[in-house]
Parts: sequence; C-alpha cells; structure tokens
Amino acid sequence: MDDVTIQDVLEQFLPTIADRSFSDEQFNAIRCIRSCRTAEMGAHVSECESCHSTFIHYNSCKNRHCPMCQGMDVNEWIDLRREDVLDAPYFHTVFSIPSQLYPLVYSNQRLLYDAMYHAANKTLAELSGDPKHFGARIGYICILHTWGSKLNYHPHLHTIVLGGGLDKNNRWKDKGKSFFLPVKVMSAVFKKYYLEELKQLRESEKLVYNGTAVNLRNSYAFKGLVNLLYEKDWIVYSKKTFAGAHEVFQYLGKYTHRIAISNRRIIDYDDESVTFMAKDYKAAGVYKPLTISGEKFLSRFLLHVLPKGFVKIRYYGILSCRCKRDKITLCRNLIGCEKYLSKLRDKTVAEKLLLLYNRDIHKCSKCSGNLMTYRLPGRYMLC
Repeated sequence: MDDVTIQDVLEQFLPTIADRSFSDEQFNAIRCIRSCRTAEMGAHVSECESCHSTFIHYNSCKNRHCPMCQGMDVNEWIDLRREDVLDAPYFHTVFSIPSQLYPLVYSNQRLLYDAMYHAANKTLAELSGDPKHFGARIGYICILHTWGSKLNYHPHLHTIVLGGGLDKNNRWKDKGKSFFLPVKVMSAVFKKYYLEELKQLRESEKLVYNGTAVNLRNSYAFKGLVNLLYEKDWIVYSKKTFAGAHEVFQYLGKYTHRIAISNRRIIDYDDESVTFMAKDYKAAGVYKPLTISGEKFLSRFLLHVLPKGFVKIRYYGILSCRCKRDKITLCRNLIGCEKYLSKLRDKTVAEKLLLLYNRDIHKCSKCSGNLMTYRLPGRYMLC
C-alpha cells in the first residue's frame, strides 16, 4: 500500500461517526484536512516561458491540526525564537494533571487548559523568585499537548525553562547544569494553584458538566473529587538539560507545532481498522504497531482539536513579549553571548522557500527558465 495519510483514514471511516455531533472546530478541522492540497483548496499553476512545462501546486489548508501543514511554520518559528536564545542552560519540565480530572477538563477545555498555564506560571515564578530555591526572575515557554502516544486524552504542559535569570539587582544568576527547583515541591505548588482556580471557577458557576462529568453537577460529588485530588501526588518532572543553547529550539520545534499524530506514524488501514506506531511504555518507550478500529481512531484524533483561537504557545517571565526586548538584551550583555539574527524575518514566501529548501519557485525545475504563475481559486477559503 502507498503511504497512508490522515486524509485516507477520514475518507474511509468518517461515515462511521457521521451521526455524532461535532463542535464547530472539529467540523472545520475535518473539512480542512480532507481538502488539504486538493483542488478544493485551489491551486497555483505555473508555466515555463522556455520549455512550456506546466506545474500545478495545490494549496495547503493551513489548519493547525493538519499533519501536512506544519513544516514551514516550524522552521520559521525556530528561526525567530533563536534570536532570544542565551548561552545558558535550558531545562525541559512537564506538568501533568491526574486522570480523574480529564472528563471535567474536556467539558471545559478553554477554562481548564488556561488553568494549567496559570498554575504552572505561578509555580515557576514563586519558586524561582524564592531565595531559598534560586532568588531570580527566570523565563519559560509553555506548550500544551492533549494526547498520549496512543492518541488517548492526556493534557499536559511541556515547558522549556531558562536555567538562569536576573536577581533583584539585575545581575545574572545560574546554577550551571543542575536544575534549580525541587520537583516534589513544584508538584505540590502546581496542585495548590490548579485546584484553587478550579474551585473559583466552580463557585462562579463558569463550569459545565457534559458526558462522564455530568455527575459533578452534584456538590457532594464535586467536593469528593477535589478531596481526592488533594490527596494524590501530582506529577511534575524535569528532563535532562540540553546539550547547548542552539539545541533548545531545534528540540522545542518538535513540540510547538506537533499534532496528535503525523502521517508517517500511520502504517496501514483496512475496512475496519487502522494500524499506527505508538510507544510501548512497558518496553522502555519503544515504538510498536498498534491496531484499533477506524471509528475509535477518528474519535481519539478529534479529541485533540483545540478551541478556536486558543493560544497553545505562551511565554513568561523574561521571555514574555513585554519583557524580552530589554531583559534578553541585558542578559546577553551580562553573560557575553552574541545575538542570532533571523534569516527569515520579513522575507517573502518565495525567499523563505529558497533559504530553507533551496527551491526557487520562480524558476522551472526542468530547464531553469522563468515561470509565469497564476492562481486558481478553490471551493474553500484557507483556514
């Protein structure tokens, strides 16, 4: 079988879940992914002035949940973020919430995803500013993922933490390659702030209770859940430090624009099932083929469509947009590292393609003659 794409799976199994009610965001994602790089999205047609060869390039849908539309965005994001990289340690920290919260979180995605960011931000700001732990203002970037390797629902935050910062006298401070915050304390503080916001949302009657969360409308059931969550140990862990400053955003680029599953992980499908590669955590996280029904595959995939306009990459501390221009310049001067200058800033699409992929869209790939290009409108506007 040729390479399998998410488009193939949608065409095969969408009728099996067509009777379900989709959110507007899910319906839009389905429509965009099915039409991506087809005539439905329109095309650019180029003809060579010399050899008269014709080339048709169908437009991408630009939907952020589409496996085929993230390549240039990732490269451009990495290039721009490298302007803020310091020659200092960076750490990868992951904030997770207990599975008992999942039904309520899915019913209130925007509110309770936001609560994860708020709790992580307060945790890192409080502990890093405490002289007992570090005593400096740091910077960090948080990215939400909602999936596990098997497409199961598993919301968590990937956070890249700058391993140094500015003390109250604006002097640079770091602890080398050792992570400077105790993860057990981070877990407890993250739990405290998250549950505080959860209770505030409940008291202000902003929460809704759908699906398997419907029983939480009952005040006793909700209180029982909160009590259980206070008793549990929440999971926050820090991975090893990065090998160098340049590696940080190359690594982070894998996370920023990643979606629940890429086309390369989908191996095969038939009339009933889909086989894809997933981590087997019982075998040290080795990727192995996993087969599930096509209906279940699509149902799981659609769990990870984010609310419209939801910002999943957020910047805090000295890396926040309002601070980084002055603070990063100060940090760079204090530790004596050069600033990277973006190659892609203010470039046209044609210039970016030439720089990234050595592809000149103004020249014929057969004879290098000049191309005349015109646009064919599609049925749908780009997302």
